[in-house]
Amino acid sequence: MKKIRIALIGYGNVGKAFAQMLLRKQEYINETYGCEAVISAICTRSKGAVMDPEGIDVRTLRDEDFDQSQDALRVIDFGEYDIMAELTPINIMSGMPAIEHVRRAMNRGKHVITANKGPIAWAYRELRDLAREKNVQFCYEATVMDGVPVYNLTKETLMGCKITEVSGILNATTNFILTEMEKGSTFDEAVAEGRVQGFVEADASMDIDGWDAAAKLTALMNVLMDVSITPLDINRTGIGGITKSDLDAAADAGKKIKLLCRGWMTEDGSGNPKPVGTVGPTLVDRDSLPAIMDATSSYVSIMTDLMGGVTVIEEPFEPEIDHTAYGVLSDLLRILLTIRLT
Repeated sequence: MKKIRIALIGYGNVGKAFAQMLLRKQEYINETYGCEAVISAICTRSKGAVMDPEGIDVRTLRDEDFDQSQDALRVIDFGEYDIMAELTPINIMSGMPAIEHVRRAMNRGKHVITANKGPIAWAYRELRDLAREKNVQFCYEATVMDGVPVYNLTKETLMGCKITEVSGILNATTNFILTEMEKGSTFDEAVAEGRVQGFVEADASMDIDGWDAAAKLTALMNVLMDVSITPLDINRTGIGGITKSDLDAAADAGKKIKLLCRGWMTEDGSGNPKPVGTVGPTLVDRDSLPAIMDATSSYVSIMTDLMGGVTVIEEPFEPEIDHTAYGVLSDLLRILLTIRLT
């Protein structure tokens, strides 16, 4: 049976969860796609890399198996793999080095999956065009709303529709914090509880300051609306200035405060199309869709010319399920289908 080799660049929570999902679904992959999908390389910033073209058994992988002299670029440039999965943390200010990782893999003729928003938020058009030139697949479903099929909904189900606006709650961490504060917790208590539950990072500033939401909105606009912007182009305000008094005043007025994202097209002074994106705390009616998105729920609404509005909702966080890892797996299956059909 043909082996399809996967290189994981980054092996944090998402990488490890993906590796376990791959084990669980190996029989399904064998039967459905007629191949064996194996992880042939794993690279981390702190430990180095481990490589085996026959496949790495992640169940028995030990720290001492990693070679600290091997780094990501060496794995990408010289490793034996068919698909590279970019799973490193985002650099919100440049998208690097993830963009370079994707470029190098594509230039070797390798398919690419990224769960890192950086390449989509900072260099989408370049990488999309490079993928076409090299005749490889470029998949990024896990970059927004984890594994919820937002991009593929528009590609495969809303064919022919022009996307005129995107909006929603794209950051579950800030939504959880605001919900907990509505219940009576202080800001710090809400953040601490999110850490206990496992979805708030040690440094939550990228969420709290609105950067994560801005990067996700940028990625959606770049892909769905065919624009070329970066997170620095988003008019961004985080939730750090929101107080319990603000939330109480909103409740007294029959409203809630939510961190909303919105992207749309307008015209510049010369009548040319101009993309506009905003992220910020917003007053919403208590019975509106964003208001009922509590805790770690999130959603994205897509406005189209032929179908009107279409909304996708992600249910609250469940610790035993890694939605982002599923996003990576779904992209892998999409690539395997392409390989089987060629």
